[in-house]
Amino acid sequence: MTLPTEPIGSIPRPAALQQAMAAAADGGIAAEDLEAAYAAAVSDTIRRFEATGSPVITDGEQRKPSFATYPVAGLPGLVGGGVTIPFEDGHTRQLPVITKAPFHYATKAYEYLDAAGGSAAGRKQAVISASAISLMYPPDGIEGYPREAFIADLVAEALSEIRGILERGAIAQIDFTEARLSLKLDPSGGLLGAFVDLNNQVLDQLSDEERKRVGVHTCPGGDQDSTHSADVDYLELLPTLFGLHLDNFYIQLASEPDRERVLEFLGTQATGNRRIFVGVIDPLDPRVETADEVRDRILEAARFIDPAHLGVTDDCGFSPFGDDTSTSRDIAFAKIQARVDGTALASAELGV
Repeated sequence: MTLPTEPIGSIPRPAALQQAMAAAADGGIAAEDLEAAYAAAVSDTIRRFEATGSPVITDGEQRKPSFATYPVAGLPGLVGGGVTIPFEDGHTRQLPVITKAPFHYATKAYEYLDAAGGSAAGRKQAVISASAISLMYPPDGIEGYPREAFIADLVAEALSEIRGILERGAIAQIDFTEARLSLKLDPSGGLLGAFVDLNNQVLDQLSDEERKRVGVHTCPGGDQDSTHSADVDYLELLPTLFGLHLDNFYIQLASEPDRERVLEFLGTQATGNRRIFVGVIDPLDPRVETADEVRDRILEAARFIDPAHLGVTDDCGFSPFGDDTSTSRDIAFAKIQARVDGTALASAELGV
């Protein structure tokens, strides 16, 4: 037995897939050729994940246009002009806006499990939070479709997506990267509290057994080796984050400048059935961590978090947006290998 270790999700897409996706956007590739590119990328991703010895693998989110917008991609009535997310290096990402009712997902993440084939046991599938999708409702509303009706439909869709993943034997991870960003948009914390309440509307409809196989991931964003909210004090976020009705928390930590300060707080939250997966790999750093470095970061965390409540993960995905080429596949898998090997070293030293 070793400490549990899991990836967050996304892996950089191979060049052939990115070229096929770009061609598809321009109408320059047949649907079957795009599907073949997706299938090849997913197959290679799973093969390389398995080669690392990782006990939990993903499909690398190869079929997602982005971690945030996949449920609405291709949805009729979708327009631009939504919330703009500024990153520290100056580039931005913008969410779309829905204009038609009733709201439904165009794609649910369990469809990616089906497309990958094989058994879903030992696999993780990430889903975007209901709170992130809620930002896509237009500020001026939709005639005949009040926000309350939209939220009811959104909660039902998010719940269906998670249940579909669990029914297939996989585990589900809610990506809640807008949590830290919300404190830039609203320093009072009111928006963050509303986000947590909305996500709990989904989680409260799951059984206790179902919630054991669901977790939440938080980080300050990661795109083109830049973040959107790393300047927000982590300890302004974490107390509210732990108000989510879940036991599994995936916490970005490797890139934090003062890890001990954060770990001291996390140790106070490692109670009951909670498992806190601490990030020991920084996907935004091009340097590949060594297994010894990973071991040392885990041992540091174990000084504050009882190993019975401790897990190990990456800070965030390696390519949350499909066009992000800032990290190569080789570097991503080398970092995952270091995490797997470093976890084994730490487990041996901790005697777990």
